[in-house]
Amino acid sequence: MTRDSSLAGIGARDPARAQSHVVGVALLLGVTVVAMAAVTAGVGSTVDSGVARADADRAADAFASLDAVSRSGPGSVRVEFADGRLSTVERDVRVLDDAGDVVRAVDANALVFEAGDRRVAYLAGAVVRGDVGNAWFVADPPVAAGEESVLVGAPTVGASESVAVGGRGRVDLDVDVSHDRETLPAGAYRLAVETATPRPWRAYFEALGATVETRDLDGDGVESVVASFPGGRRLHLVVHALDLEVDA
Repeated sequence: MTRDSSLAGIGARDPARAQSHVVGVALLLGVTVVAMAAVTAGVGSTVDSGVARADADRAADAFASLDAVSRSGPGSVRVEFADGRLSTVERDVRVLDDAGDVVRAVDANALVFEAGDRRVAYLAGAVVRGDVGNAWFVADPPVAAGEESVLVGAPTVGASESVAVGGRGRVDLDVDVSHDRETLPAGAYRLAVETATPRPWRAYFEALGATVETRDLDGDGVESVVASFPGGRRLHLVVHALDLEVDA
C-alpha cells in the first residue's frame, strides 16, 4: 500500500523549526532581562534623585533658619542629610566707589550643601538653590535701594577652620551673631558679590534699578556680580557676623 506523500510530514518534527523556536525564546528572555535591568536602574536613579532633593530641601530650610539679620547672640540650627556634603567656600562682598575702587571689603564666605546634582548655598544672607545657569533664590539677600540711600546687609560665615563634612549625617550649626553698622557718605556706589551662581543675583539687582555687570575682580576665577547704583545715595552697610562652629 502506497502512503500518501501529502501526509508524510504529519507528526514529524521539523529540526529547523525547533531551532528557530529555541532562538526565539532565547531572544525573548534576553530582551526581558535587559528590560528588567533598565527598569531597575531607572527606579534606582529615581530614588537617588528623590533622596538628594529631600536632603537639599532640608539644607535650604536650615540655611534660611540661620537668619543672621534678625538674630543676635548664640543659637543652633540642625542640618540632616542621607548622603551629601557640607562645606565652606571663600567669597567676598565689596563696596566700590564710582571710580571702581574698593572702599569696603567683607569676607562673607558661603556655606554650601551638595547632594548628587543638587546644590544649596548660603551667601551674604541669601539662600540659593541650583547651579550655574539654573539657580534661584529661596531667600533673598538683605539688600534694598531707595531714592536717597542703599541698604546693604552683609551676613558673613566665619569659622575657626574650614568646614568639610560628607556622607550621611546630622550636623548642628552653632552660631553666635553680632552686628556692625556703618553709613558711607552720599555717592555713586557699586556693590559686588562674588558668587558661583550669578544669575539670581543679576536679576535681583536689576529689579532694584541697578545697572549690572559680571567681572572677576581679584583674578581668582570666581566672578562677582557688580551692581551700580547711580546718583548720590548714602550707603548703609550692616555686617552681620555669624561665627560658626560645626558639631558633626
